[in-house]
Amino acid sequence: MAMEMDHSFTVPVPPDRAWDVLLDVKRIAPCMPGATVDDFDGEVVTGRIKVKVGPVSLTYRGTAKFTERDPETKVMVLEASGKETRGSGTASATVRAALEPESGGEATSASMHTTMNVTGRPAQFGRGVMVEVGGKLVEQFAQNLRQLIAEEGASGGSNATATADEASADQAADTMATGETGPGSTQPSATIPAAASTPTTSAEPAPASDDSINLVKLVGPAILKRAIPVAIALGGLTLLVRRLFRRREKA
Repeated sequence: MAMEMDHSFTVPVPPDRAWDVLLDVKRIAPCMPGATVDDFDGEVVTGRIKVKVGPVSLTYRGTAKFTERDPETKVMVLEASGKETRGSGTASATVRAALEPESGGEATSASMHTTMNVTGRPAQFGRGVMVEVGGKLVEQFAQNLRQLIAEEGASGGSNATATADEASADQAADTMATGETGPGSTQPSATIPAAASTPTTSAEPAPASDDSINLVKLVGPAILKRAIPVAIALGGLTLLVRRLFRRREKA
């Protein structure tokens, strides 16, 4: 089943920062539900995507490669393909992403055009449902990415504060060691070991993604909407059959 999808999302950093973040595959992989990166050599990504279809779990193992990366135009193209580890289902996609400044350059709008082909059990949901799944996955990815950026920004601020506090503490320690009480002090200075540095707050890891992409959970309402007309049609057909059967009995 082949399909094309268009999605967009916004991140609260300028395009240059967003570009660097989105190219850091290992760093942002946990933001995508069900995704695991096994290896990335700067060009080719090797990893897995886990998908749940009701009680059945499927794992796709495959590779993805950047075929275009233009830092001037902020356009990147990624080609990916994978195959079920325990089945014959396949999935392949080409994703073109373009970044543009937003809100006076303080934020970035990312637009994506995806050409995708899926075979196997997930394809049984139909094109409309799969497009809806894609939209919800992009929403989750963008939300996790914004959280990652916000936490790293907060950690950066904490590090700066901790560094300033350490500098003040070191300066006070030196003053106490030398016995200086003012600019004109002539007391001999003493050498002391450097003060042990206070542990700084490390950057928060990326938000943990869901263990797998649960298609039924994601598209439950969509399936329900599609099932209602079918249920009505089946109900009408059942009534019609019953009426015909009763007429035959009377005859």
